[in-house]
Amino acid sequence: MDEFTERSLQAATQTDPGAMRGTKRSVPFAGFAINGKFASQRITGVQRVGYELAMAFQRLFPEDTDLPLLLPVDARTDLDLPQSKTVGRWLKGAPWEQLALPFATRGRTLLSLCNMGPLFARRQVVMMHDVAVYDLPENYSWKFRLWYRFAFSILKHSASHIVTVSEFSKKRITARLGIDESRISVVWNGVDHFGRIAADSSILSRLNLQNDGYVLVVGNLSVGKNLARVLAAIERLSERHDWKFVVVGGCDLRIFNPKAKAGCDLSTNIVAAGFVSDGELRALYENAACFVFPSLYEGFGLPPLEAMSCGCPVIVSREASLPEICGDAAVYCDARSVEDIADKVAQLMGDAALRDAWRARGREHARQFRWECSARQLLDVLERQLGVAGVALPVPPPVISRL
Repeated sequence: MDEFTERSLQAATQTDPGAMRGTKRSVPFAGFAINGKFASQRITGVQRVGYELAMAFQRLFPEDTDLPLLLPVDARTDLDLPQSKTVGRWLKGAPWEQLALPFATRGRTLLSLCNMGPLFARRQVVMMHDVAVYDLPENYSWKFRLWYRFAFSILKHSASHIVTVSEFSKKRITARLGIDESRISVVWNGVDHFGRIAADSSILSRLNLQNDGYVLVVGNLSVGKNLARVLAAIERLSERHDWKFVVVGGCDLRIFNPKAKAGCDLSTNIVAAGFVSDGELRALYENAACFVFPSLYEGFGLPPLEAMSCGCPVIVSREASLPEICGDAAVYCDARSVEDIADKVAQLMGDAALRDAWRARGREHARQFRWECSARQLLDVLERQLGVAGVALPVPPPVISRL
């Protein structure tokens, strides 16, 4: 049994030893509202976590439970948002969150799941995904850094409790914000939302890609994504192999090219896919020979789990939260060694049987990361840390790992 399974079972049985026998446990009934600011933004990264966790949290309660999702006026209309309620007529963005939202909670405990929340809400649980504004300040503008550092300095005192997404992030929050560990709980993300996405295989013909014939990379301008070393490894591999490397993300790859000053182009084996839809990304995961993610900094690291869930072998670094989240279901590389990144890619690309073994292992590992488990862990945190109680919910059968 791996750590995630143990944590899920502990969350299910901590307040009721009979839970393993199929009995029920007490959980908080209503008394909560959910910060729906994420619904006005592009659903990626922390917004994806906020949306999926909020929906899973609501599904745990009976349909007639009063558990509103509070939305700004510019919330997207293409999302399924049950029990949603628009509050504040004119305000949007941060002004809405800071000024309109606190008055709409009406004495409830507010669940803010995307790093930020009203600074002076009287009762609030905040999910802080990471403290990258401290650990990777070069990734952000000075205005963004100033706002978030100021906000975190308030929230660390005003929030009733802090939730984060990994033990790594918990340690970094403790170190950077000086919050006692007893005030921080870990709730891992799920990945089963990817199973609801229909693959859009048209991207394969558009990019002239063959099944099991390319390496997939997700990159952006963040220093933590380590794209410069990935591209250097690709350049090294392209000298000996004709493999294709598909880079997904919205950035000019030439700024990472060590030969750019000499006027050289990137390798012709690199396919810059740019931004892709969720369906296109699923198709790329499903058909890739492997996925390379040697990140230097991740609060959780959802892309490797997404790849695993789609049957794509994964290469990740040993940095930050990645060993904690990927366990023994990924190939590990030295993120700071171009040679080691290239060697690990070559090992997988040169052995089809090895790729198949990692596909099976990754799929099995990813099955354990379910949003329902995450929502139940959050409920357990609220019960233990805030002392709330209420209706009883059935405990699902335990997930037993076969790894």
